[in-house]
Amino acid sequence: MEKFNAFDHIYQERKSTEIKPWLISLLIITLLLIFLPWTQNIRSKGNITSIYQEQKPQKIYSPIAGKISKWWVREGDTVQTGDTLAKITEIKGEYLDPNLISRTQQQLTAKEGSLKFYEQKVQATNDQIQNLRRSLTLKQNQVDNKIKQLQQKITGERAELEAAQNDYNLSKDQFERNQKMYREGLISQTQYQQRNVAMQNSLAKKTTAENKVNQTLQDIANAQIELRGVDQEYSEKINKADGERFQSLSEVESNKGDIAKLENLVTNYTIRNGMYFIIAPQSGQIIKATKSGLGEIIKEGEDLLTIVPDNNNVAVEIFVRPVDLPLVHAGEEVRLIFDGYPVILFAGGWPNQSFGTFPGKIRAVENTINDEGLFRVIVEEDPKGKRWPKQLRIGSGAQGIALLNDVPVWYELWRNINGFPPDYYRGKTAKKDKNEK
Repeated sequence: MEKFNAFDHIYQERKSTEIKPWLISLLIITLLLIFLPWTQNIRSKGNITSIYQEQKPQKIYSPIAGKISKWWVREGDTVQTGDTLAKITEIKGEYLDPNLISRTQQQLTAKEGSLKFYEQKVQATNDQIQNLRRSLTLKQNQVDNKIKQLQQKITGERAELEAAQNDYNLSKDQFERNQKMYREGLISQTQYQQRNVAMQNSLAKKTTAENKVNQTLQDIANAQIELRGVDQEYSEKINKADGERFQSLSEVESNKGDIAKLENLVTNYTIRNGMYFIIAPQSGQIIKATKSGLGEIIKEGEDLLTIVPDNNNVAVEIFVRPVDLPLVHAGEEVRLIFDGYPVILFAGGWPNQSFGTFPGKIRAVENTINDEGLFRVIVEEDPKGKRWPKQLRIGSGAQGIALLNDVPVWYELWRNINGFPPDYYRGKTAKKDKNEK
């Protein structure tokens, strides 16, 4: 028994001696590992998109209501900008006339002719009014001149009347004296009769002068009446012409409004004719047709098919949690993994050294949260890094790894044990540096 006990004792000593180097080696390796650098990161899923709106999948909508009469493309076809995709025919009664544009154009031409007629009529009425006003002025001047001449005439006639009156008074006085002398027998009958004739002649002259004055006064009154009549006559003519002018102006404005409406209709009908053919707005591939067959009725604004533009200006949209959002900033580096491409990803501490990952830079970080409680981050290709595959297609999946600080492994273990988030102290350090600046 002692022999066997001694053997056991020797075996235990040898066993202890063999394990000790392994333990020491393991301890050294562990100490070395915990001081290795470790890259903190945030992982998130996303998909491929485009930073340009015109390069995203585009739905083609019907601009008008109608029915599909012909297709030129099928799903999977590649089209170029300007290619005809489909044809739509009218179903609305107001657009069924094949000569709608020409008939509307005829109406427009007729309205333009009517407008020209009334514009000419307005011009003719304006000329007529001007002529009437010139004629009125001429007539007024003529009558005024006539009145002035009569006034001058009556001045002379009144002078003649006054002279005739004086002569009559003198002849009358002489006749009365001769009459007295004839009664007394101082003069002959012949002398008496001569004086009587002279008085009668003076009376006749006075009467004639009075008649002239009265006639001239009547002529002046008649001229004043004529002047008022001229004013009234031409005022009525001018007012009538003005009424016709305003009526013509009203027709002009009405025709202008009708012409504007008809021009708008012609333009709309012409544009609508161009909407019967659905044209590809850009080059790409037809991936989905929501309508099929011929004769299918479609509504205005209803989608017909979808085109995926043939371009390579792709980007990646990834979604991060609100707790990780403060750690993500525009311009920072992101490693990307694309679905369908082989990748060998080392342990989370060295994603930038992993095989099959591609570099990217954060272009923008949205400030609003989506329905899933995540924030959208846009990542674009880094022109200085490894080029992204040309075979990437919009909509395919991707994974993003946002690179943070490089820390020792022991720090990362300590951080996880204590429950600290990644990059906990970077915010404080950045703030401190900013304040120092």
